[in-house]
Amino acid sequence: MRILILANYANGLFLFRKELLSSFLEEGHEVFISVPFDENCEKLKPYSTRIIETKLERHGSNPFSDFGLFMNYRKMIKEHKPDMVLTYTIKPNIYGGLACRLAKVPYICNITGLGMAIEGGGLMSKVLVKLYAMATKKAQVVFFQNERNRKFMQDKGVAKKNSGLLPGSGVNLTAHPFREYPDEKDGIHFLAVVRIMRDKGIEEYLEAAKRITDKHENVYFDLVGEYEEDERSKYEPLIKELEEAGKLKYYGHLNNVDPVFEKCHVVVHPSYHEGMSNVLLEAAACGRPILASNIHGCIEALEVDKSGFVFEPKDTDALEKAIERILSLSEDERSKMGSLGRKHIEQHFDRQIIIDAYKAEINKINKK
Repeated sequence: MRILILANYANGLFLFRKELLSSFLEEGHEVFISVPFDENCEKLKPYSTRIIETKLERHGSNPFSDFGLFMNYRKMIKEHKPDMVLTYTIKPNIYGGLACRLAKVPYICNITGLGMAIEGGGLMSKVLVKLYAMATKKAQVVFFQNERNRKFMQDKGVAKKNSGLLPGSGVNLTAHPFREYPDEKDGIHFLAVVRIMRDKGIEEYLEAAKRITDKHENVYFDLVGEYEEDERSKYEPLIKELEEAGKLKYYGHLNNVDPVFEKCHVVVHPSYHEGMSNVLLEAAACGRPILASNIHGCIEALEVDKSGFVFEPKDTDALEKAIERILSLSEDERSKMGSLGRKHIEQHFDRQIIIDAYKAEINKINKK
């Protein structure tokens, strides 16, 4: 088969779907990948037959640009004649799904998250939901990454008869092995791995870091992630100020976060909304206790009060209390939480589950 993948970000495919892509190649399929071009495309070459450079504005809402993307997908399908199309994230799901539906090409959509554009209500939300309903109606399956997102969309008429549920993107348990809990003699390190933008809870994390380090001398805060460019000017000065005060260490963007996971003691994820947090899945797989927003897409990654604690999103006081709560535990108790987190991931989030789910749907199509 020739399988076409439509996505909005090369590094996302590399980090979370390379095992799926590799499994397709191993079975003799051709894998064509359509993504906006950046330096991460080089990483995808071993996992693809061909990479198709595709102009896509990830966060824009220009109707002319979006119509151009739709027409580009139509042209791409006509030119490359895929037997199956897989789509990820909102614009590929909508405009790729519509193009596949018109071309009568089998396709599978993956709604990795909803985002504030849909969950926030208003005219934009209504338009996007209507487009989603049209785009996904003829999909072989529409995968959601948590039950709350599925119910939200089905209540609005999306994928009422062709939905499926995946445990996020899963975790490669070999690539993310359990790591012994680090000694706390030199202090306790909290780590956030987030894209630096408001919706990921960066404001709450930075403020909590300031408050906690004002009260505790042996507590440190680390941050990994790249700036959302249109929000850089807002958060870069705050991060530099905390760095200069010795309250925060900012690593920037890292291709491999595991070495930082290994050194940290607790992973914090203060996001406002998630499909399924890959950061939390990988942190728990590495054996680290987690503090997470009390939202679907985060809470599934832990056993509450056993492998981590939850707090209300958009609430710095709640985050601060969660940090104080885990600081009140002993080193052995924090270490045990991390071990329980690893067991939870092994039982429910092995990435092979996702690979098997996709292969099952593709086999159904081949039998038609």
